[in-house]
Amino acid sequence: MFNLAPVSLWLEDYGGLKTLFDGWRAEGVEDLRAHLQAEPALLAQCSAALKVLRVNQRTLDLFAAPTQDVLVSQLSRVFRDDMHASMVRELAQLWNGCLEFTNETVNYALDGRRLDARISVRVLPGHEEDWSRVLVSLEDITQEVRGAHQLRRSEQYARDLFEYSPVSLWVEDFSAIKALLDGVRAQGIGDFKTFLKVHPEFISRCMQEIRVIDVNQQTLQMFGASSKEHLLNNISRVFRGEMRESFAEQLQDLWEGRTVQQREVTNYSLTGEAVHIHMQFSVLNSHLDDWSLVLLSLVDITARKKAEAYLEYLGKHDVLTQLRNRAFYAEELNRLTRKGPWPFAVIAIDLNGLKAINDEQGHAAGDAMLRRAGEVLAKAVDAPACAARVGGDEFAVLLPGVDERGALAVRERILSLVEMNNQFYSGQPLGFAMGIACCQSGEGVEAALLKADQAMYEEKRRYYQQMGTERRR
Repeated sequence: MFNLAPVSLWLEDYGGLKTLFDGWRAEGVEDLRAHLQAEPALLAQCSAALKVLRVNQRTLDLFAAPTQDVLVSQLSRVFRDDMHASMVRELAQLWNGCLEFTNETVNYALDGRRLDARISVRVLPGHEEDWSRVLVSLEDITQEVRGAHQLRRSEQYARDLFEYSPVSLWVEDFSAIKALLDGVRAQGIGDFKTFLKVHPEFISRCMQEIRVIDVNQQTLQMFGASSKEHLLNNISRVFRGEMRESFAEQLQDLWEGRTVQQREVTNYSLTGEAVHIHMQFSVLNSHLDDWSLVLLSLVDITARKKAEAYLEYLGKHDVLTQLRNRAFYAEELNRLTRKGPWPFAVIAIDLNGLKAINDEQGHAAGDAMLRRAGEVLAKAVDAPACAARVGGDEFAVLLPGVDERGALAVRERILSLVEMNNQFYSGQPLGFAMGIACCQSGEGVEAALLKADQAMYEEKRRYYQQMGTERRR
């Protein structure tokens, strides 16, 4: 039975080790680990005190030994390198009086193969006093250890891919939200969109039921969090404002069975700054039955949004004066012509003396005067009125829902602001020629514009007469 056992069996004599331990105890040694650590050579002395009496055929096969004598003569090749750490653990258990234990160790076959083994040691009954008969069994667990190692490497690889992904990744549990949606469906609700309008509190409840399982390092960086706990404890500061509307759309998609989604949303960093995000949402296929595992990837598109906003701004604003440009003016005028409101007033404005400034002081001085004009007109009107630069030195103020009396009040405000501006800036004074007109319907807009222009040019003519100059055609 010993020889035919399917595991490696060693019958050994540990009597020499017992004598060695007794001698050390007599010398006052209490901590075997510390004793061996202080004198590493003692470990070899312990190993030499062990005598192999017999091994079975499985042992010879496992260690690639032709005979027991060959194996015993080559034990230094079997027990070496990283085996010593596990041997210290075994010796410590024997030192502490444990006469039966199991441990994992490393041996080496005579052909050089590394063997991971589970070793079981038992001092046989009747030999507890002298340890002269000890049965050692070795189970080859090399494949098991390699499989576990490969699994750990695979898990670490997956963890590293998640943790250090260049995009923000969130793992979330939506199972509670699925339960809420199923509950609504069980009530016979068919029109979920209307249901959300009637019960807006349902959206808030669903948002509260999102359970964040994990986030990666890029997420912490994106939202300005010092740690995962810091972020997860302040989720309400991240998901707020416009997020409610986009989450309602997300719920609508989930209701309709779309478990893979993408959309642009706005979140907030913990410093309070808006973070524009392209979000991809996916319920993992293995969890479609309960939505308990959801992966979200967030890409920060804030820079792109700012660029788009700036391009949109440039498309509607004059860069020099920061007022609306001619394109916006024409579009707004067309809209007002079609939709009102009425009455509608317009103030046509021309900057006095710009050509002379450009000719005498240079275009930099002329640009500075145009910027001053923009400052005045921007402060003079508020939405829905708008001030626009429609030409080189030509401006217009559109006043929807304002009659002639209101337009005159705006004109007086502009003149007051011009006076304040001239007090602030030294040198060439700022001056406007202005003309006002008003109409009661869209059919009279063109006539009102012409009338305002004529009134403005008449005032400009008087300005140049007063200055004793003539404006070139």
